[in-house]
Amino acid sequence: MTDLVAPQTPAAEAETAAKADTAAAVVIIGSGLAGYTLAREFRKLDKLTPLTILSRDHGDFYSKPMLSNALASNKTAATLVMKPAEKMAAELNASVRGQVQVERIDTAEKRITLVGGEVVPYRDVVLALGADTLHIAMAGSGADAVLSVNDLDDYARFAQQLEGAKSVVILGAGLIGCEFANDLLHRGIRSTVVDLADRPLSRLLPAPASAFLREKLEAAGVQFRFNLAVHQVVKTPDGFDVELTDNSHLQADLVLSAIGLRPRTAIAEAAGLAVNRGVVVNRLLTTSSAHVHALGDCAEVAGHVLPYVMPLMQQARALAATLAGTSTAVVYPAMPVMVKTPACPTVVCAAAPHAVGTWRVNTIPDGCDARFEDAQGGLLGFALLGSATVQKQLLTAQVAGWLS
Repeated sequence: MTDLVAPQTPAAEAETAAKADTAAAVVIIGSGLAGYTLAREFRKLDKLTPLTILSRDHGDFYSKPMLSNALASNKTAATLVMKPAEKMAAELNASVRGQVQVERIDTAEKRITLVGGEVVPYRDVVLALGADTLHIAMAGSGADAVLSVNDLDDYARFAQQLEGAKSVVILGAGLIGCEFANDLLHRGIRSTVVDLADRPLSRLLPAPASAFLREKLEAAGVQFRFNLAVHQVVKTPDGFDVELTDNSHLQADLVLSAIGLRPRTAIAEAAGLAVNRGVVVNRLLTTSSAHVHALGDCAEVAGHVLPYVMPLMQQARALAATLAGTSTAVVYPAMPVMVKTPACPTVVCAAAPHAVGTWRVNTIPDGCDARFEDAQGGLLGFALLGSATVQKQLLTAQVAGWLS
């Protein structure tokens, strides 16, 4: 006897098709530069697979690296937005879901549960979660008022509080701290940069290059206090009193923390994925669970977390190809970083971690040419400042990539 199955109604057929489409979807969690770059690269290769982008903020597209030099360009938070979420959705043929929070990922069932209970199934999910700013413990009534700038909303608050400000204390003399110090000069705002290290960009530059950068930034109006940390920040009627560990005091209208980033790993850890400094992925950018991937500031690739634009771009191209059906390992060529300090133009191409070599530094008229070389004179990395930056293209071609 043959079983008869009643035909589905048109509405039921549509619902079944929608569920099938959703289950076949690629879902990207995060709408920052990593998430949207991946979406664009994926759409170049695959026009039809359903694509969903989940964003904990508005989902508008902007470039996070521009936040640390937006003042010089007279940019507001609104004008930093390149395209609203609606336009990104249309261009990418994607669903962009703003103001949603992921509660958990079930890798066995291949589904994402949002805060509120909604379930989003996936074929592949990509963590493009970014990183949080590091915060250090500080005493004092003003500690909670210390600002950081890690996204567009942070920048909006920072820019608003800069109105009428004349001085800012910046915690951290790394890349972001130096960039903000230079950028504030365009508003006529004095900054004092405080760091536990003994020089600016101490992790990226050899000592003579750091000295050159410091000289140029100080000549432009930036002040530095090295080998010191903040003990407490006290709110005063005129702003803030910042007490340092040598018992000296700095007065400022605002205090900005730029001491570094920590990859966002909580969602991955809760899902049972391997986590170290970042979400651990292989060179295919796949986590310890199949069909779950990560890229950008949250990802630890071959043991390295690289919070820069060029690695992110390489990751996005490789992962897009993998998601489109061609397994592609990420390759890192030489990846010079442009430091946004116009008072002292600076380009750094870091050597691969654990590379063994020696810095050879040559000070030239209004510039510093520093090259990290192996015992045979092979170029492993470089730092070019001032007039020496004209050598960027030539030297980049000589540096071997990290992953090939």
